[in-house]
Amino acid sequence: MDLTALAIGATMLGSALTQGSGETPAPAEDEVQSAPVDAPAPKEKSPSRLEPLWSAMTLHKDSEADVLNEFRLVGRLHLDHYVLDSAIGDGSDLVARRARAGARARMFERLDAHLEADLDLEGGPLFSRLTDAYIAWRFSEAARLTAGKHSVKFTLDGATSSNELLTIDRSNVANNFWFTEEYAPGVSFSGRGGKWSYNSGIYSGGRRNRGLGEFDAGYFWLASVGHDLAQALGVKRATLRADYVYNNKPDADSDFTRPFEHIGALVLLLDAGRWGFSGDFVGADGFLGQSDGVGATALPWLKLTDSLQLAGRYTFLKSEYRNGLRLARYENVTTRGRGDLYHELYGGLNYYIHGHRLKAQTGLTWANMRDRANDGGAYEGWTWTSALRVSW
Repeated sequence: MDLTALAIGATMLGSALTQGSGETPAPAEDEVQSAPVDAPAPKEKSPSRLEPLWSAMTLHKDSEADVLNEFRLVGRLHLDHYVLDSAIGDGSDLVARRARAGARARMFERLDAHLEADLDLEGGPLFSRLTDAYIAWRFSEAARLTAGKHSVKFTLDGATSSNELLTIDRSNVANNFWFTEEYAPGVSFSGRGGKWSYNSGIYSGGRRNRGLGEFDAGYFWLASVGHDLAQALGVKRATLRADYVYNNKPDADSDFTRPFEHIGALVLLLDAGRWGFSGDFVGADGFLGQSDGVGATALPWLKLTDSLQLAGRYTFLKSEYRNGLRLARYENVTTRGRGDLYHELYGGLNYYIHGHRLKAQTGLTWANMRDRANDGGAYEGWTWTSALRVSW
């Protein structure tokens, strides 16, 4: 682990613990626009004393200007420390899970331009890849057109920014069925109208590179429609959403996507203020030797105080044939083998120092993978992970 990342993380956490008030501001404007549904978090009660630090990232802001309305620096630093104890091996490490930096500009009151890159703090070349490299024109709240490399949002965790996850990492449902490269070049159209929201786009498949990709293996199409159920259920926020992905060209060289031709997901997000629940059910039709599979996630959460939140998760995965499932990120430390039936239980605490922009998380995971092929995919073990999440 690069000591630069550790030093930055320690400095930010120390500053927060001495200055922060624990209140949670609303999500950043670009996060609200780009995600079908916002992640639940404690509601803002008063401005945090840390807000001037984040406001300093906005280098220019003039809503009345004819051309440049806003220019700000954006990025994130996510640090993880994990300790793993399993039947087939142990492991522990401190890692820079994500490090990104870039800039975002708003022009002509309707045009957004966003350029951001992954940085490797683990010993490789500093510039790892472009994540966001797009322009977006907002016609109205009901219509936003985005072109370039940007996040592909489907499934529960796949449609949630890594800054706003209630668990330390995305579920193994997303790891298996979502396109974990996350950012792909394409064109999408999204918006909200009344109780409905939608997001549809066409994206390039093929091989990735550090830029926009090779554009050498067809395309995939995403359609997502959500309906607001908050009033009907009498809660602060509730959305039921259906996602569908069609991947048109099986190609073994494609690494923007997983080898599934059809993927469908039904997603529920519910926020009652002090408590909430998120969940999804996903089914996928594999090709190129990938088995069909199904998965489900259930994620209840409870606000213990304005800044302390308890979150739990149960994950279920099953593939039709042998070796159709992958283990989660840190479970792969002990084996890269695959299995056909997976269960996971997670329990964790989130401490919001400055909302999702600065928070500390810790969680304990138990996972079990069955491997009928008996070729190295069987797994049972515990992982304790602690994390610092900083975004601006």
